[in-house]
Amino acid sequence: MNRRLVIFVTLLAVCLCELPPARGQMSVVIKADEQFRFAESYFQQGEYYRAISEYERFLHFFPEDPRVELVSYKVGQSYLNGKRFKQAIGAFNVLIEKYRNTKFTVKAYVRLAECHQKLKDPQKALGTLDKLLTVSDKTEIRDEIFYRKGWIYLDMDKWEKAQTFFDKISPANREIYRLKQLSEEMNKKKFLKIKNPSAAGWLAILPGAGHLYCERYRDAFIAFLLNSAMILAAYEAFDHDNEALGGLIAFFELGLYSGNIYSAANCAHKYNRKQKQEFLQYLKEHSVLETSAGKIDQGYAVALSYKFTF
Repeated sequence: MNRRLVIFVTLLAVCLCELPPARGQMSVVIKADEQFRFAESYFQQGEYYRAISEYERFLHFFPEDPRVELVSYKVGQSYLNGKRFKQAIGAFNVLIEKYRNTKFTVKAYVRLAECHQKLKDPQKALGTLDKLLTVSDKTEIRDEIFYRKGWIYLDMDKWEKAQTFFDKISPANREIYRLKQLSEEMNKKKFLKIKNPSAAGWLAILPGAGHLYCERYRDAFIAFLLNSAMILAAYEAFDHDNEALGGLIAFFELGLYSGNIYSAANCAHKYNRKQKQEFLQYLKEHSVLETSAGKIDQGYAVALSYKFTF
């Protein structure tokens, strides 16, 4: 009996020794290359928030990897692509502060300016590009900065200021940026159909005429109808010796009439803004270049393509 017990205990011990470790004791080995590829796969698929998590996991586990700067840049780019512009600004600022004048800090400055543009803050975008000018003295980088600043000023409707920056681009790169074609397209602005706000206001002395001049036909009809009805009502009241009612109607008609003149002038301004915006959009679609400055192994280069939205 004792012998059987000893044999049973021995066999049990052997079995227990050969069992795999418990689930909670299993260890997972993360390799840098695999983690980087995993994060990149999310980025390429457009799943930017998941990519951010995996990039940050890479930074946590592999702080000494030579791709840390690239991954830090990709975190900011993922925020930018995911339209989380404030977080992107924070990520790019951290990169710039940590690495200073390197391959990816140059790119980070450019993307930082884009973020400010997306947040409708052109002054900060211009300031960011000005800082990049102090960082790099490379002709290719400076030309890209001048090109981007020119487009920012176009967005601000400062066409002459924009032209001064386009003119600063070096002769060697003027053909690359297609400045001759851009200048020809910009000259078409003088042929835009523009409305004179003062003329619209004077025409509005006849209710509806100012809106008609601004091609706001529905508003012109309403303005003419309402003012005519109020004037007719006031006349009828006075004609029937009802001065109190006539005075009240005339008071409200005076406000309506003045508003009609102001509205006509305002419509002219809106018309002009719309014309300029549509022309600027046309200009971007036909002339703007995507630019991405960066230091590569052989020096500095500018990558260009024909699709870019500011």
